[in-house]
Amino acid sequence: MAGREKEIVRHLSEDDLDRLLTQTDSEKVSKRLIFIKRLYKGATLEGAADDVGMSQSTGSRWAKLWNKGGLGLLATSFGAVGPRSSTRSSENVFLTYSKKANPGRNRRYSIS
Repeated sequence: MAGREKEIVRHLSEDDLDRLLTQTDSEKVSKRLIFIKRLYKGATLEGAADDVGMSQSTGSRWAKLWNKGGLGLLATSFGAVGPRSSTRSSENVFLTYSKKANPGRNRRYSIS
């Protein structure tokens, strides 16, 4: 699969990509735009990802996000793996600890 070419949806023109590149001050968005621009020009996933210092698997994920929703999905994908932990679970751990540390103080905050 190394060097595999990826069909890329052209949500924006190359001129629009260039304009966005000059306007952004975000290194993360800039890397993603350069990656997409390289794919527009016919680079492989591996080559385009390598050009911006990323792995081929990251490049593949970026290409899928771009194809699915353009810059809107690609630019908001920073660390978008889902919530780090369940809020309810975190509350239970905190409240359980609080009760042990201060018995009697937090009785009204118990969560079932």
